[in-house]
Amino acid sequence: MMIAVSVPGEIAINDDAELPLASVGKLPLLATVARAISAGALDPAEPVELRDEDYAGGSGLLRALSGRRWPVADLALLTAAVSDNIATNALLRHVGLDRVAEQSRALGLYRTRVLDRIREPRLPSDPPAFAVGTAGELARFAAALDGREEWTRLMLGWLAYNTDRALVPALLPHDAEDRRFAATAPPGTVWVANKTGTDGGVRADVGVMVGERRIGYAVLASGPPGSDHELVARVREAGLDVGRLVGAAPAGPRDQ
Repeated sequence: MMIAVSVPGEIAINDDAELPLASVGKLPLLATVARAISAGALDPAEPVELRDEDYAGGSGLLRALSGRRWPVADLALLTAAVSDNIATNALLRHVGLDRVAEQSRALGLYRTRVLDRIREPRLPSDPPAFAVGTAGELARFAAALDGREEWTRLMLGWLAYNTDRALVPALLPHDAEDRRFAATAPPGTVWVANKTGTDGGVRADVGVMVGERRIGYAVLASGPPGSDHELVARVREAGLDVGRLVGAAPAGPRDQ
């Protein structure tokens, strides 16, 4: 089992280990889309027709919805909020894997890479994972989402809608429906905009946490089959350590 935790300049535990990311690997795709929209190279209202090849099992809502044409911005929000695998594949096809790789390198993500589209199931003949990366690179990426540039404001807006708060922020007092970015949060609480990843033997959480101050964080956990419950517990414990850095009063059992 491997647990990697990074908060730039403050926590570095196995932060250079390259681990599978599951849906946290959608962050470079979202950043590519946000930067293209900000630069005027991509129209957020441009419709994208879903193709049969985009459809995949796993997380998301589009499989249960009847629409086949969605604006770019809606697909990005679905990718961020409910980790929609179909929306992810449609966006990845629309902007191209090579463009995501180029933008990833421009953002300092050299070992954090999207390898393939989402495949459920993933066969032995397919690339071994959707994406891999390091906690150190991802935490530095998250720390740069400060809202100063338009693309970072877009990212924060999408990630604030993430419906999965069951990992890093799970034991911290926070309002999961508060979407408004602020420089600080009420005393003893945190505001979170994050992206999570869940797969067999993988739990990952990367985002921005705001308490008395703002930090970027990354917690990646990987283990053998059957270790998922322990991985969740270890990520939540790391979340308490991250929360303490921004002055949040932990609500976890080890603080009772």
